[in-house]
Amino acid sequence: MALGSTPAIACIGIIGQHDNPLHISLFPPHENEELDMQMLLNSSLDIFDIRLKNKTIDQDLGLLHAVDERLATYGWLTITGIKFIIAVDMMGRPPHETTPNPQARNLPPVLGLRDSDLKPAFKAIQSAYIALLMNPFYTPETRTPLQTMHATGKSTEITSKRFMAEMQRIGKTWYPGVVSI
Repeated sequence: MALGSTPAIACIGIIGQHDNPLHISLFPPHENEELDMQMLLNSSLDIFDIRLKNKTIDQDLGLLHAVDERLATYGWLTITGIKFIIAVDMMGRPPHETTPNPQARNLPPVLGLRDSDLKPAFKAIQSAYIALLMNPFYTPETRTPLQTMHATGKSTEITSKRFMAEMQRIGKTWYPGVVSI
């Protein structure tokens, strides 16, 4: 871990019931690594499947897997089968004057994360997703991505600017120890 850095969210993925990506948000310094993050999200889906087969689970799946000493993924499952995945960069962004969280600048270095550290972020993502579902102009897709492409020719990805802005806000304001976002 770099001196003076704090873990930061590298990627937020919203994955549909049929394991299709509905939305992916990338954060610095990973904003140009879309393919790598998609592969990371896809590999995390395998962990979801394994845990679903082996036991009954609650919403918070906690650590899905640590990719290396820098990246780890955490998961959350909604009752409707939508999966939220957060990739955390343990080296994060070094704190400086433009950090959006003034409280994060004064925190001591973090050597690891507890599963509970990400609950506020997952709850904020779930609240944003619920707000999206309540939008009368958004229609959640229940068909498979292939059925949707043949029927409508449109993608199943979330295109709401408000939702995308909320994902960016969540990703940029989260830091270990935050109580609510």
